[in-house]
Parts: sequence; structure tokens; C-alpha cells
Amino acid sequence: MQAGSIQGRVAIVTGGGSGIGRATALGLAAEGWTVVAADIDEAAAQETARLVGAAAGQASALRVDVTRDEDCAAMVAQTLTRHGRLDAAFNNAGIAGYPLRTVDHSPAQWQRVIDVNLSGVFHCLRHEIPAMQRQGGGAIVNTASIMGLRGAFGGSAYCAAKHGVVGLTKAAALECGRDGIRINAVCPGYIDTPMTTGEEAIFSDKLLDAGLQRAAIRRLARPEEVADMVVWLCSPRASYVTGASFTVDAGVTAS
Repeated sequence: MQAGSIQGRVAIVTGGGSGIGRATALGLAAEGWTVVAADIDEAAAQETARLVGAAAGQASALRVDVTRDEDCAAMVAQTLTRHGRLDAAFNNAGIAGYPLRTVDHSPAQWQRVIDVNLSGVFHCLRHEIPAMQRQGGGAIVNTASIMGLRGAFGGSAYCAAKHGVVGLTKAAALECGRDGIRINAVCPGYIDTPMTTGEEAIFSDKLLDAGLQRAAIRRLARPEEVADMVVWLCSPRASYVTGASFTVDAGVTAS
């Protein structure tokens, strides 16, 4: 499929202000998509939109807190008002978990991780799916994690949320196939983003190194390497792909 064949199509990217979200916004725009970069950090979303524009793409920015269902409803409504349609969505907004044993989590810490990383995806789907049903189809990609496929010492809340995203993706895909809507998940491994290497990182240097030692390709991934998978899943090139979870993890889950 040539990039020109998706001219005029519109995609939402949550968590679009940095990391994988920003890389995906840029990747979609490079293939001709109009992108709505949504993030709780409005300035970061606006910077993504600026970068897309500087690369001759089309983008707008929205402030969205995915833990608020009303924010997700407004995100979809504003996208339809501004652009007239919604063809794809990358539900990517997320936070790192707390590096704590299960019994050491407070209820508030547990709930915060679930609210953003799992319920946030649900809120987005709840409003994206009807918009796509009305226009006869679309594609959705949810960000899970390799921690949605395996366990991690000291990562119970994060693992629970990301396992939930994988299950939610499968169920929603089965529900929406006849509506022409494909729903998949991407499961990144160790990516060079603030969540992995910045101040908010869940992994210590020791744990991160141990994880990379299990990989076939022993380096951190660039956000663009995950974005390429998401762009493909959003495109008609993946027209027969739904209900699947794709690892982008250098072989960690194969070890």
C-alpha cells in the first residue's frame, strides 16, 4: 500500500506527548495520516503536533486524562468535529508501576496504576468504537507490555494492568470484527523512554540489565521501532490481523 492511499485518514494517539506515542504520531503522519496527539501534558502534546507540522504533516493537540471517561468522550467528539472522522486509535497513555512487592502496595498505588494503564484503555475504547461503527470500520491498537505476558518481581500492579489490556483487546476484537474494526495490542520490551530509563522508571539499573541479558538483541529499543509496528497495525496492510498481541522485545519473551 502506498502512503497516498491513506491520505485523509485520521488517527488519535494517547500518550502522544513523548516516547512511543510521539514516535507513532510522527510515523503515522509520515504515511499521510492526520494525527490528534492527546496527552495529560498539553504542552508535550502541542510539541508533538509542532514536530509533525515541521515534517510537513498534519496534527492537532488535545489535553486528555484517560482516567476520566468524560475526557475520552470529549477527545473523540472533538476529533470528529475538527476532522470529520476517526479511522485509527493508538491507546498508549500509561504510567510506570511502583517497584514494590504485592503486599507493600497501598490500595491507592494499586488503583492509580489500574486506573491509567487498564481503565484508561477501556474509557478510550468505549468512545472510539461507536465512532468507528458509525463510519463502517477502523483500527485500534492498545499498548500492553511484555509484562502483560509474563510476571515481574515487584511489578504486580503493572503486570495486572497490562495482562488486563491483553485480555480486553482480545474480547473487544471478537465483539467488533463484524463492524469492520480491528483491535490489536503491542507489547513492548525495554524501550529507551522516560518510563524505562527516566526518573519515573520502575526498573533499577540492575533489573534492567538483567532483563536485557535475556534478550537476543541486547540493547534498548528506540521508540520508533515500536511505532513502526503500530503504524503497520493501523494500516490496511494489516487487514486480516485482529485480536493479536505483538511483542517488540528483542526476544525477551522467547527466552
